[in-house]
Amino acid sequence: MDEKYRRAVDAAAIFSETDLNGRIIHVNDRFCAISGYSREELLGADHRLLNSGLHPGDFFATMWRTIALGKVWKGEICNRAKDGSLYWVDSTMVPVLDEVTGRVMRYVSIRFDVSEKRQLLHSLEWRVGHDVLTGLPNRAFLFDLLDQALTFSRAEDVPLAVCMLDLDGFKAVNDGYGHACGDLLLVEVAKRLREIVRGEDVVARLAGDEFVLILRYVSDVSELRAALNRVLGVISAPYSILGKELHVYASVGVTLFPVDNEDAETLLRHADQAMYVAKQSGRNRFHLFDVVHDREVKATYQTVARVRQALLNHELRLHFQPRVNMRSGTVVGFEALLRWEHPERGVVPPREFLPWVEETDLIVDIGEWVMEQVLVQLSQWQRLGLQWPVSINIAARHFQRADFFERLKGVLQRHASVSPRLLDLEIVESVAIENIQHVSTCLRACQALGVRFSLGDFGTGHSSLSYLKRLHTQTIKIDKSFVRDILHDRDDLALTTAVIGLARAFGREVVAEGLHSVEHGQLLLRLGCEVAQGYFIARPMPASEVPGWVAGFAAPIQWQALDQVV
Repeated sequence: MDEKYRRAVDAAAIFSETDLNGRIIHVNDRFCAISGYSREELLGADHRLLNSGLHPGDFFATMWRTIALGKVWKGEICNRAKDGSLYWVDSTMVPVLDEVTGRVMRYVSIRFDVSEKRQLLHSLEWRVGHDVLTGLPNRAFLFDLLDQALTFSRAEDVPLAVCMLDLDGFKAVNDGYGHACGDLLLVEVAKRLREIVRGEDVVARLAGDEFVLILRYVSDVSELRAALNRVLGVISAPYSILGKELHVYASVGVTLFPVDNEDAETLLRHADQAMYVAKQSGRNRFHLFDVVHDREVKATYQTVARVRQALLNHELRLHFQPRVNMRSGTVVGFEALLRWEHPERGVVPPREFLPWVEETDLIVDIGEWVMEQVLVQLSQWQRLGLQWPVSINIAARHFQRADFFERLKGVLQRHASVSPRLLDLEIVESVAIENIQHVSTCLRACQALGVRFSLGDFGTGHSSLSYLKRLHTQTIKIDKSFVRDILHDRDDLALTTAVIGLARAFGREVVAEGLHSVEHGQLLLRLGCEVAQGYFIARPMPASEVPGWVAGFAAPIQWQALDQVV
């Protein structure tokens, strides 16, 4: 190259010359500066000295093929400097031809440093596709990642789990300690999630306190359950944020591809639906989306309309399940349970129709119908000299209405001959703590009318001493999921023992649900729980059968013998 042109190039660009074998025969000062090598180290060295390893093999094969044919090649190359750092250059590779023969004599490379531009573009691209707070992929990038994962799963015929995770208790952190504390909590949650997933899995932040997990190579449902239990465990571990110990939990909805063979948007929607079910079921748990069930959900409007018609057609019925003091062998009350006498299907249990109406105002109409019917039944029993209290379940949507107290007051006034103390309203723990201030205020107002309250599903969600202190229910019900396995599950036994101890400490009555055997009753009596209900004692029955059943009931002799021993 003419010396005056070389000086011009040296002043503006990173310049080098290479022989036909790829050995460096000339470099300028800019080349030495950016590569970190001295001129002595570079001259005679193979150009592969600078290979970053980031480009595929055919990248350089194409480049050498082009310039070997005497053509100019242009492109961006990532090189590795002597200290191991990477830098990007915009390169123009020019073959120098012999003027006489036209053959390639050597190669000249003119480069410009574009590392800063690359970094800026990368930063901008990263910001477009990532959540700035947590560093996780955001909603926009998530759809790309999920599309890629689905394409791979379809091609390789491997399963894929899409999980929607929502934090339970996060709003309380924001409200109680401020958004700065909430943001730090989200950062810690993101960190924990990243640490427990595999490299090929994805953790993304959808919005607010909602996260999405894409779990690849999930071989079966048992492996999926194990993974989700790890997620629940790591999220529920205490957090230390700004010197405060915080507790949040997770509700997780999950759908499994290819059982749920849909596109990315639909899979996320299904996972969201399953997450909502998990939250409504008590929180700190996961729920697997049921594809078959979803086909039924798509007909929700028709289902709700049919249940509303059942209410108008007097097809709904109440059955009553006895509640017994095992120590004395006496019946101490009943729980009213809803049944649907379907004209074609026969008796339909509530689990097959109530879930469809619980998030509509129809559940309020049904709840008030139940209260009316129970008070009518109590009035009839009262005329026979029978004074059994009856417990009824109050749905979240019903109890959280601003006018619940006034509506309850009205129904009690319509049945003024019945003592309000015979009406026991049961609210579940997850509903009670969702708006603890409203619930506790409403509860006290209703109790002033004379009605009693029970706290159901205790121990399945966010149980704490502070909740128990603020919710002045007369009764605590031990969930049947604990009672069922107390004979052989040490954890369930410990939880049941703890609930009984808490009830005693707070001066509350305690009732065990789901009694399955004589042995269950014996153990509960030893633990200090005297009142129970369950199929072993009796299944729910029509009101007409109650007096006869009570007259013929006798507690098992083993319970009586235990009473004598105690």
